[in-house]
Amino acid sequence: MSSAQAHPSALPAHTVATELVAVLVAVTQGQPRVLTRDRAHALPAGPFESSHRSLQAGLRAWVEAQTHHPLGYVEQLYTFADGDRANQQGQRIISVSYLGLTRELENPVVDAVGWQDWYRYFPWEDWRAGRPDMVARRILPALRRWCGDAPGAAAKRQRRLRVDYTFGLDSASWSEDMVLQRYELLFEAGLVPEAAGRSGSPPGATLPGDPMLHDHRRILATAMARLRAKIRYRPVVFELMPPEFTLLQLQQAFEAVAGRSLHKQNFRRFIEQQALVEETGRMTQGTAGRPAKLFQFRGDVLRERAIAGSKLPLAK
Repeated sequence: MSSAQAHPSALPAHTVATELVAVLVAVTQGQPRVLTRDRAHALPAGPFESSHRSLQAGLRAWVEAQTHHPLGYVEQLYTFADGDRANQQGQRIISVSYLGLTRELENPVVDAVGWQDWYRYFPWEDWRAGRPDMVARRILPALRRWCGDAPGAAAKRQRRLRVDYTFGLDSASWSEDMVLQRYELLFEAGLVPEAAGRSGSPPGATLPGDPMLHDHRRILATAMARLRAKIRYRPVVFELMPPEFTLLQLQQAFEAVAGRSLHKQNFRRFIEQQALVEETGRMTQGTAGRPAKLFQFRGDVLRERAIAGSKLPLAK
């Protein structure tokens, strides 16, 4: 998935540029949010320059310059180095991406920079209220037509098996971690606008879900998949929470990231068994309904503990 339209054979073999891309994620009022620029069409990004002390230092510099948002927890996500990734000058681009977890700051002070619900870009990934209607109504019929267009019976069967596995049909079950595989399947089937941009052909009927510049939606899908997998075995969701929170707010943060609803009592049992939190002795104030206990993450958990092989208690 190219960052520009240059053909690989036209690229100067001796020129390679490194781009740093940040996926900054927050959970605000129970919604997963991603920090964007270019009026919600791109992620914070900039070239790695000789003045940067390290890749991560360069990333921090670009994010803070473009968005005025400080970086906290950050980890390297993936290096995108496909042979056809190039800018308009024919220079090959290697993108080193990072995943950052933070809390949303109010009132962005930079024009064209803002926080967006990540399901704006991947509406088919939000299963908190059950399977989205668009999966059965729009996605599966389009993918079945794509399967039928394959040359030969074997290719048709291979495509159908891939669709069934990726979208959890027949004997397969929906896996929330397969965000990237689903996006790449939809890209290959020509159902997202970025596919038309790469091929140069006029866009056909595409699915709901906002496109992004270059292959930034692919990078966002990679980050979503990483975070969804990671919350099962490491307590990284701590980075998304305020210092004090209710158990309901904690559950909503897990659900927002996973895109699935969780069984309330099983979730609380899961948190207790992992000994992740402790009571603060305080209660919520000034909210509708009964006051709720406030919790905080245990300091020793933050410093030392990883959750080994835990599975989130999904609601049936």
